[in-house]
Amino acid sequence: MLFHIFTCISGLVCAHALQRTRFPYFWRDLVFLLRVVRYGARLEFYRWRRSVRTVLDRFVEQAQRVPNKPFVIYEGTAHTYRDVEQRSNRLANVFLDSVGLQRGDCVAMLMNNEPDYLCVWFGLAKVGCTAAFLNTNIRSGSLLHCLDCCGARTLLVGSDLLECLESILLDLQQRNIQVWTMKSHVRYPQVCSLLEQLDVGSDKLVPAELRATTSITAPAMYIFTSGTTGLPKAAVITHLQSLKAASGFSAFGATESDVIYTSLPLYHSAASLVGIGGTIELGATCVLKKKFSASQFWPDCRNHGVTIFQYIGELCRYLCNQPKTEMDQVHKVRMGVGNGLRQDVWRKFLLRFGNIKLCEIYGSTEGNLCFMNHIGKTGAVGRSNVFYKLLFKYDLVKYDLVKDEPVRDQHGFCQRVKKGETGLLLSRVSGISPFFGYAGNKQLTEKKLMRNVLVKGDAYFNTGDLMAEDQEGFICFRDRVGDTFRWKGENVATTEVAEVLSVVDFVQEVNVYGVEIPGHEGRAGMAALIVRPGFVFDGDKLFDCAVKDLPAYARPLFARLRETLEMTSTFKQQKFQLVQSGFNPSTISDPLYVLDYHQKSYVPLTDQIYQNVVSGKWKL
Repeated sequence: MLFHIFTCISGLVCAHALQRTRFPYFWRDLVFLLRVVRYGARLEFYRWRRSVRTVLDRFVEQAQRVPNKPFVIYEGTAHTYRDVEQRSNRLANVFLDSVGLQRGDCVAMLMNNEPDYLCVWFGLAKVGCTAAFLNTNIRSGSLLHCLDCCGARTLLVGSDLLECLESILLDLQQRNIQVWTMKSHVRYPQVCSLLEQLDVGSDKLVPAELRATTSITAPAMYIFTSGTTGLPKAAVITHLQSLKAASGFSAFGATESDVIYTSLPLYHSAASLVGIGGTIELGATCVLKKKFSASQFWPDCRNHGVTIFQYIGELCRYLCNQPKTEMDQVHKVRMGVGNGLRQDVWRKFLLRFGNIKLCEIYGSTEGNLCFMNHIGKTGAVGRSNVFYKLLFKYDLVKYDLVKDEPVRDQHGFCQRVKKGETGLLLSRVSGISPFFGYAGNKQLTEKKLMRNVLVKGDAYFNTGDLMAEDQEGFICFRDRVGDTFRWKGENVATTEVAEVLSVVDFVQEVNVYGVEIPGHEGRAGMAALIVRPGFVFDGDKLFDCAVKDLPAYARPLFARLRETLEMTSTFKQQKFQLVQSGFNPSTISDPLYVLDYHQKSYVPLTDQIYQNVVSGKWKL
């Protein structure tokens, strides 16, 4: 008897030791997967029943369950679940009675972070309208393009952004697009005041059937993304995607007692879908900032008892660059959730600010794949394992950087890379992982797909990202291919920037790409230019064009004059060699220029300026 007991104990000890050495993450993977599967089963139940409990429905439930709990804290003022519920009801009635909206209409929102962003968003959803979140940096032609591609005939503008529309108000009127603003006493005759209507509006409940939906794949909103080419595209966000995103915090182990700090723009999916949606799913509290401030971040966290914060990699770098204080580790923050964090910044952040679990989420707004680094391993954007691969099909395939295309064999199929090798990340399109594409343009949707990848007839979503998966199943980001790079936490579409710069009279041809700068996240913009015959380079003109027509993050920081611009075999502009050569004037014979805000021009990039840029003395 004792022998059998001893044998059982020995077996358990050996099994435990084997698990610790060969499968060290087994239990954490299993717990995480069970959370994901449980939530996924709920979504499948919605699909089967054809009765969806949306994120808005969940908010209404929370407003009934915890009406007096702070939902959003903004500039020191707490707005409870009941407050936001009642104000969104009043807005819903105004939308029906005064604005004349009908179920199914698409309405564009151009607003900065504020509580009324949520009230407007929820009010539109309550009357069955689809909101289109506009990037607040876009202007003039890009803004009109966004309205066209999502089909919006109504534009709602924040009180602090109304002046940005002054140059296109007549264009909007000619397109029969009505403009309403969250401001009283509007001086533009083409613009109506929502606040004036709100003051006399009712907060009665609008019929619930207006917001009801039977399809989990019906569009819930549109979020604009730079994508990989051209002007912004309206990514279709279905109820399925918004519900998946709302489960992010809970999958990482967050609870309703957490206080979540969000300083990312709400027009991005990270803040709206993951941040606000996740807060609602938990019944937690969100501290919302109009914009990120490195100096206010930790005081805000201490004042409001923040336990979780959302980040992009650049945000964490800014925090690490702040002067050190004895209060650096005096806070309650236990977790950060975000993306784009470099390994060196990751280590500095933890060393300075204490034992905070940093959980990376990888995924694009329109994509059908999401990785989550629930272990918190430094440098990994996600975690994969045998369980995950049973549910979500993805592959890393060989990519030729010189030709700027995937490598295909003699039969025309792509080739998987080995463990540890870098490859292009592709995600299989299936019933579990559908791809919904972009509003109003089937060609753009099809362009994001690759067909006949591994077998004839298959279809994959092309992420445009080069990744590597190590022996333990951790996924690491390596680089971005195609016509997009990230700078200051934003996607920069090189073709859009090139189109803007090409209108300058001395520019014959332009190729825009991103170059790495030591100590900075992402890549800074650089424009290789061919000067038109009979003209000379004019740094003042190029500066005026960039500042006038491009948001700050998209303005090329460097310019390089070229005699010719190389092309690929498929007549695409060749970027690989330009990216690799960087912007060092000591190794590049071409004339180089740098964006100088003091002189309001592109000025020659000297060796001294180059050293100042690399050392961080030159303000970027």
